[in-house]
Amino acid sequence: MNPPSNLTRCDWANPANPLYLRYHDEEWGVPCRDETRMFELLNLEGAQAGLSWSTILAKRERYRTAFDGWDADKVARYGDHDFQRLMNDAGIVRNRLKIGSAINNAGATLRLADDCGGLVPYLWGWVGGEPIVTRRGPASPAPARTELSDAISKDLIGRGFRFVGSTIVYAYLQATGVVNDHAARCFRAPPRPLRRDASRDTSSSPS
Repeated sequence: MNPPSNLTRCDWANPANPLYLRYHDEEWGVPCRDETRMFELLNLEGAQAGLSWSTILAKRERYRTAFDGWDADKVARYGDHDFQRLMNDAGIVRNRLKIGSAINNAGATLRLADDCGGLVPYLWGWVGGEPIVTRRGPASPAPARTELSDAISKDLIGRGFRFVGSTIVYAYLQATGVVNDHAARCFRAPPRPLRRDASRDTSSSPS
């Protein structure tokens, strides 16, 4: 069943694309506490670099199959055969650097789990466990990056992650609901903000 098209949504939610609408309505900005989906979204945001999010959404199910359901333990053990298998898979973005980064990030995620419990406690530790809710109006659109995403990006790079520049990290925070940037007029916007400005949250690393 296609999502209703007559609701007021964020401007980026393309009403002509039911897959996009479902992502906006059911997932974007919703607090994620699931390790597997955290790992999935981290790598999908990296795969999006230079492409549209609709392109990645259309390939999402194939990605899940190709990357063993985004099981970080399995992906971390991928060798040359798996790399070539992924490079030959027309259902995903066949970019050597992006595929290599996903495999690398699996290992980095396992090390992060040893250090601080995993991506869930790591990311939520930056914001004290509660989402930053902005309820942005037309005069204050969501930024491409913030001081918070700068800090997390720098820390992730230091931990060995790849394709985690500040812009990618901010999109990741939005996707996982660590930051809720639904426009104030959007039907998915929370009733009131918890924090006004994600760019001013300068919490330190949770580790």
